[in-house]
This record gives sequence, structure tokens and C-alpha cells, in this order.
Amino acid sequence: MSDLLAGPADIAAGLAVHGADAVDRSARAALVAHDVPARLAAQDPALWGPGAEAAARARLGWLDTHCRSRDLLPQLAELTAELGDLDHVVLAGDADLTLAAEVIAGCLDRPLTVLDTADPGPVRAAVADRPARTVLVLAARHGLDRTADAHLRVWRAAWDDSGPEAARHVVVVTAPGSPLEALADELGAVVIPADPEVAGPWTALTAFGLVPAALAGAPVIELLDEAAALAGALDRDRDNPGLALGAALAGAAEHGRATVALVPDGTGLDGLRHWAAALLAAATGGRVLPVAAESPDAPGATGAGVLTVGLGGALGAGVGPGVDADVAVNGPLGAHFLTWEYAAAVAAAALRVDPFAEPADPAGDDEPAPDAGPPSSVEGAIEVYAPTGAPADLAGALRWLCAGLGEDEHLAVTAYLDRRADAAVTGLRPLLARATGRPVTLGWGSRRPGVTDARGRHLLITGAVTDDLPVPGRPYTFAELQAARAAGDRRALAGRERPVLRLHLTERAAGVAQLLDTAGRTRT
Repeated sequence: MSDLLAGPADIAAGLAVHGADAVDRSARAALVAHDVPARLAAQDPALWGPGAEAAARARLGWLDTHCRSRDLLPQLAELTAELGDLDHVVLAGDADLTLAAEVIAGCLDRPLTVLDTADPGPVRAAVADRPARTVLVLAARHGLDRTADAHLRVWRAAWDDSGPEAARHVVVVTAPGSPLEALADELGAVVIPADPEVAGPWTALTAFGLVPAALAGAPVIELLDEAAALAGALDRDRDNPGLALGAALAGAAEHGRATVALVPDGTGLDGLRHWAAALLAAATGGRVLPVAAESPDAPGATGAGVLTVGLGGALGAGVGPGVDADVAVNGPLGAHFLTWEYAAAVAAAALRVDPFAEPADPAGDDEPAPDAGPPSSVEGAIEVYAPTGAPADLAGALRWLCAGLGEDEHLAVTAYLDRRADAAVTGLRPLLARATGRPVTLGWGSRRPGVTDARGRHLLITGAVTDDLPVPGRPYTFAELQAARAAGDRRALAGRERPVLRLHLTERAAGVAQLLDTAGRTRT
């Protein structure tokens, strides 16, 4: 265990943050001097400057949404009892609104199928799994995008499209008065209103996170209790885990450690690092680069310019986890959610960033895929689409991409594949981190915050589809939607003049194995 973790910790409600003061004590002192803890706990929208005040005024509900969400509990209990025979819960929607529910179900070992992709493989597998015993939860703040619309259409076809029995299979979570609420009324589906004062990755303890998790059998009241127990510490200058963590994140970024490696410490809550990474990416406007690393000793999890943060379950007050990390955060899941949200807001205030700015729309799935032209080379199961000036062969193109990283740049890998069937591609992140000595992130096409980031170099991986799935009532297929999303991201990156290498796997399993082998031999 790091000596830093043996020192004092900020502890409240069973959640402890170790090592934060050793990162940068001055950042915390400055936040306290400006009364940030009390002002944030009181939902002061002026904390992030005049330009952010209007958005903050409408988006600070996450601080006490755990109180308002208690109003959902009777309806959730009634709905769970009514749908008791529907034991296959499928959640469809944007990744910003589905990731927390997936984390809750995963951490609490409850079955939940998440469809946040247009790749036909996972869609086909989900529809084939007990359709008569499936409840589909649709999550969107406003209306359905084309991918979520496709999910609804394919499920309605599986249920014979219409009638009261089909309507019984659909639960909608959306903002009051949204177009999706109107559609749900037409379908006769159950509608559960989302908290209008909370958006994006801050929605973990709202209906977006709680409804699908509750239907999957998670004890969501415990999450609310854990958050409520922590909330009383958030206006304090001491024993305030959120303040300690936020100050450490900001202080590290201000002093050349802007990469935050989020690592599991082996005590549970493993998937939480992915949600925390999405939250930090959204809240810090690129000032902090979160990397969800596989383990504390994974390539890129430590080193110059990196703040290593271990995450885990409750270990008891004053006990640090047995991993070598700069900062350790341990506690119950509900307290984790509120602590990380508070810390992200604190870090944004210290870094003078608007944490609630709406992200630019990715060019995404609204346009047909353009003709990419012939590949620059074909090797085994991989077609290489190298940009002008780059080597045409696979090994050369990878070396070009990696060697060109500047001191403040990172490599962003985005896989437009099936994140279950093609999960082996995640092995690419540590291989490229070792090869480059620079931060490397890996995300799926469905979960691509920062895919259009102006500071990175990009590797986009697409794959051939051998068993496509038509979208009922639409003139396109799921594979075409997935291809259009990848093409939209390529267009957005081209508009920002970012270096992009695209690799297309003509046979997915063989292509992934070939790519891992080549990456393992890449040196810069």
C-alpha cells in the first residue's frame, strides 16, 4: 500500500478518500477560502462564472435528487409487482443515460441487458432471449434518436406490434412534456418522469438510473439511503470526501497531471470507473483526461503526468485498499455516485470550466455512410484506411499514429463493434499505452464522449456484419445505422483536422487477434 494512503483521510457515511491532501493541499485551501463547499451544497449557480450560471441554475438538481427520487419508490414497487413475470429487463437509450443503471446492476449482481448500440449482434441476441418475458425500458430526455427508435421497432415486431399486451412490455423514462412522453401515451406504455433538473451523466440517482435497476431487482432504496447519509458532509471544510477528491483532481491537473487513471482495487464496484470516467470527461471540458484502466499495474495507469485513483467498495473507516495509488476512494455505491458528482463539480470550479455545457452534437447516425473509397492496403482480416501521408500498411500506419502523439495529446481508440462478442479488442488499450508511453483511451462507438476531442489522435475500428437485422418500417438496417454513426464521427474529426486511422475488420475474431498481435509488436 502506498505510504500516502496510510495518512489522514476524509471520511463520511462510510465513504473514505485517502491521499487527496498529499496531491495538492493548496487547491483545497483555495476552495475553502472561496467558500466553495457551502456554496455548492447550497446550489449556488455562480460558482463556475457568469457564462455558466444559466445552465448551472437548471442543472444542480443532482445535489438533492436522492431526496426527490424517493417519490418514485411506491410506483417502482407497484410496477415491479405488476411486471413480475417479465424477468428479462432490457434498457435502450443514449449511453449518458444508461451507463449508471448498468453499473448499478453490475455492481449489485442483478441481470440487466443494455442496448446502447446499433450493432446488430447484441440486438439480435437480446430479442432472441425470452421476448415474451421481456420488459423494454426506453430512456431519453426528449425524443428517441434513430438507434433507440430502431430498438423499439424491432421489439414491437417481436411482440406482434400492437395491442395492450405489447404496451405492457414497454416502460418509458423521460422528461415531463417530452416528445417521447407523447409517443409513450400513444403506445399505452407506462411513463415514469425523469428529474428535469438533472441531465447527462449526473442522472445516476434519478429515474434514469433507478427504474431499470429496480426492475432488474436492485435494492435502489439502499442507494438513496447511502447518498442521503453522505449529503450532510458536503457543506463542510473537513471530513468532506467530495471536496477532498475534487481538490485533488483539480490540483493535479493544474500541475501537469491531467490524466486520471481510474483503477479497480479488487474490493468490488469494478464497473464504477467507467461511469466516473464519463462524468469527468463531461464535467471538465477536456482539462482532465480520464482513463478507465484495467488494473493498478496496467500500462498507462501510473507514471509522470498521471494521477492514479483507486475505486472500491466499503472497507471501513480509516482503512486504505492494498493498491499502489495516489488517491483511493472506498465506500458504498450510492455514496460513490454523489461523491464523484460533487468532486467533478468542485474540480470544474477550480479549473474554471463550465461542467454543464452541452456537448457538441456528434455527426452520428443521421446521415448515410459516404463511400470511403478503396482501402490503402488489405492484410489478412484487416482493411487499412490510412490518411494522406501515412504508411499504407497496418504496422506502419499504427506506428505513424502512435509516433505522432504530441506531449499534450492522447490516443483515443473507438470500436464500432459488439462490446460483448468482440470484447477481446479491449486488450488493445494497454498494448498501445505501452507502445506510446502516452495516455490511451478505449471506448465503444455507442459510448464515445470525446470521440470528437480536438486534442487527440484517433483510431476507429469498424467490423463486417455477416447477419444484419432490418429495422421494421424503416428503409435501413441496424448495420447501416452503425456504419452511419462511424461515418459521422469520421466527418466530425475531419472537420477538426484530427489525425484518424480507420481499420475495418472483414472477419471480426480473426481481425481482432491480428490487430492485437500487430499492436503488441508496435514500437515508437
